[in-house]
Amino acid sequence: MLGIVPDVQTLALYLGAAVALILAPGPDTVYVLTRGLQDRTAGLQSALGVSTGVLLHTLAAALGLAALLRAAPTAYSLVKYVGAAYLVYLGVQAIRSDEFALDDETDPSNSYVRGVAVNALNPKVALFFLAFLPQFAGSGPDATARMVLLGVLYAVVTACYLSTVALASSRARRVVATDGFRSKLQWGAGTVFVALGLSVAVGGQ
Repeated sequence: MLGIVPDVQTLALYLGAAVALILAPGPDTVYVLTRGLQDRTAGLQSALGVSTGVLLHTLAAALGLAALLRAAPTAYSLVKYVGAAYLVYLGVQAIRSDEFALDDETDPSNSYVRGVAVNALNPKVALFFLAFLPQFAGSGPDATARMVLLGVLYAVVTACYLSTVALASSRARRVVATDGFRSKLQWGAGTVFVALGLSVAVGGQ
């Protein structure tokens, strides 16, 4: 077991890079922020969902599925367009909602599933993990196990950060509860999701 744990210096560099990347805003953060404004439990469930998506990407990278996506343009394009369409769908749902929610009813379990989908349906995340994890996992018989360990650490840090985002946005809901402000948030969040979806769709590999 100890053989798969990176040395202290490597682990410190990895965690520093992971934190910097996790703090960068993206679809995951926007989704959790939106759900947190809707309901604290929904926000926390969406944060756990995104973190689960990170684990799926970790396993895909460790098993070589991400490499397959990179080598098969048709498969990559299919996943890319499905993910882009899903982000656009979330944006439209956010704009149409009467409660600044992505669903008509607050369903934490649904928030979790959608959190998984927001992260898992992004092929660029899969390719990122394929490029990022091996830099710290090294080579040798323990490389795959080390990649999984590093991916789990990434997921844990992601869960902690996004849970904080969910709790903070939930507390802020009282401040932004007015109809006018909420309407602006709906359109703002919805527009961001649609823009992200279109960016994924037209972006290169």
